[in-house]
Amino acid sequence: MGDKSTPLLAVLQLLRKYNLKGTEEILRKEASLGDVEYESLDLPEVEIANILTAHHTESDPYSYEFAYDSLKKFIENSLDIYKHELSTLLYPVFVHMYLLLILYDHTEHAVKFIEKFGPEQEDYYQEDLAKLSIVKSKDQIKGNELAEIYSSNKFEVQLSRDASAQLKRFLQEQKSSTVIINIINNHIQIDVHDGPGRTQAQVRATAGGLLGEATKNENRTKVYYGLLKEPDIQVLPLPVEDEEEAEETPDKPKKKKAKKDNIFMKKPKSDPNAPPNDRIPLPELKETDKIEKVKALRAKRVQLGPDCLPSICFYTLLNSGNTAICADICDDSTLLSVGFNNSTIKVWTLTPVRLRGMKSAEKLQDIDREAGDVLVRMMEEKDRDTCRTLYGHSGPVYKVGFDQFKTLLLSCSEDSTIRLWSLQCWTCLVVYRGHVWPVWDVKWSPHGHYFASSGHDRTARLWATDHHQPLRIFAGHLSDVDCVQFHPNSNYIATGSCDRTVRVWDCLTGTQVRIMTGHKSAIFTLAFSVCGRWLVSGGSMGDILVWDISNGGLTASLPPFHTSPIHALAFSRDGTILSSGSLDCSIKLWDFALITDETPSEETGSNTSVPKEEKFLLRSFATKNSPIKSLHFTRRNLLLGVGTYEGSS
Repeated sequence: MGDKSTPLLAVLQLLRKYNLKGTEEILRKEASLGDVEYESLDLPEVEIANILTAHHTESDPYSYEFAYDSLKKFIENSLDIYKHELSTLLYPVFVHMYLLLILYDHTEHAVKFIEKFGPEQEDYYQEDLAKLSIVKSKDQIKGNELAEIYSSNKFEVQLSRDASAQLKRFLQEQKSSTVIINIINNHIQIDVHDGPGRTQAQVRATAGGLLGEATKNENRTKVYYGLLKEPDIQVLPLPVEDEEEAEETPDKPKKKKAKKDNIFMKKPKSDPNAPPNDRIPLPELKETDKIEKVKALRAKRVQLGPDCLPSICFYTLLNSGNTAICADICDDSTLLSVGFNNSTIKVWTLTPVRLRGMKSAEKLQDIDREAGDVLVRMMEEKDRDTCRTLYGHSGPVYKVGFDQFKTLLLSCSEDSTIRLWSLQCWTCLVVYRGHVWPVWDVKWSPHGHYFASSGHDRTARLWATDHHQPLRIFAGHLSDVDCVQFHPNSNYIATGSCDRTVRVWDCLTGTQVRIMTGHKSAIFTLAFSVCGRWLVSGGSMGDILVWDISNGGLTASLPPFHTSPIHALAFSRDGTILSSGSLDCSIKLWDFALITDETPSEETGSNTSVPKEEKFLLRSFATKNSPIKSLHFTRRNLLLGVGTYEGSS
């Protein structure tokens, strides 16, 4: 049957779809198709459409090279105002021409085609092309992750109305353009926008996604990015304040009180962008939690800025033998946890207060439960450990995270489980099973109770500590979801993936509300600004991008001073300084107020844009040879870093 087999199989599958059994039987007999071939009919719908629309022209292998070459020349000869937008068509057309050549068994032509035009594609697509070039027969299309993604999804391209008209004119005039027309109809989604064509810089800023750019329609949903109104806990902490007054001079607490009142003065103003407090159910604060929250609000915070940079205290893990994978510091900066590749977790105390375990069940029966200091009395007095080890996972631990009141610890592992640990009993309380592949990241909600995870199964999941099954599954990424981050108001989570997109999901509905493209490499870490409006993402090539959640637009691309993957991002408590830590053994401090404040002034003259970007970086700090695992700002705005010393390079 040779080359005719694929179109015949497509026709048969179409007949089967519409239940035309008589015609199907006649065609089978005439084509003398065996049962084996007939039963293995399973072509994707897009491929059927592709094959049937114009299989005559497409079965000629020489037409592909000629058609691609003519499209390339047309784009190169276009005016600059159209050229840069039109050039985004070349990559998807190239990929689908290669897959069609494979589909029609023109393997030699396909290899020549990818060797000739492959190196011309953008540098950030080269890794994908290397994976795609492994496909050498139509049977392999099904097993290849990328080939499947391109076959079953449409590539998004944004063109101005004029550029779109130019393209239509070219396709109508060219006789050889049938191949291109079919590819565009079946595999490319062209989103036409009003206004002038974009410049090369504008096109490049949002390019790089596995399936092209995000369309404007995808980012139209309203996002409540404001902060929740804080519960009024002014009345409660008065006894605590009295205790402090006894310890300190009388005028100091007065200053503190004024500062605290200030904090509460700001919060109750109704923020039009904030979600209703009851939009998602949040846990009630216990008395002890309220006291802890007041302590956090009362901490004397150093006001940071370009003229007042934070001090940095760096914790180095020595002699770990490259086994430490992740680290986290609790909110009040008293505990440090580290996850290792031998499946253990270690927790250290960072203060002179030692780690204590809980008393045995017999001893606990003698304790007065109504006593005010019952939480202190139930701890074993003899225990005086500076470090505790937690055993339970059966694979490398990829992420650890303390809850805000440092009574619980979450961890996720290659063993596809998430574990919840008690920091009072020092044992595992719950094992959450839902992911079926390694879990790369896990994060607590800022309000506790909820947590989010992401993994190799291309999903992120929302959990509650009292449910052993996920509450929401966020599916849509095309590759591993490497990192997840909660919004400060706990209503949204953001995810970063190997498909080079950042997405924001609504925890209430489980739907995707933002998709942002612009990264040219996998995204390894995310951080929301203190105000909740901005999202910062760090990639595997050292790239850091700042996004505006209100519209899903790219606010800034930070200069590429990092040379290795970014694995840590942290905002100062007042939100003015952004710190980034990378595997290039450096910590960099960025002026976040300048990055976000100066957005409108980009239009007011291009001569200021170069110095403005250079002003973003305030300072760079190098470690001796310790890649940065984690960064954390204390309540007083001291920056803490954690890394493993890897010996003299």
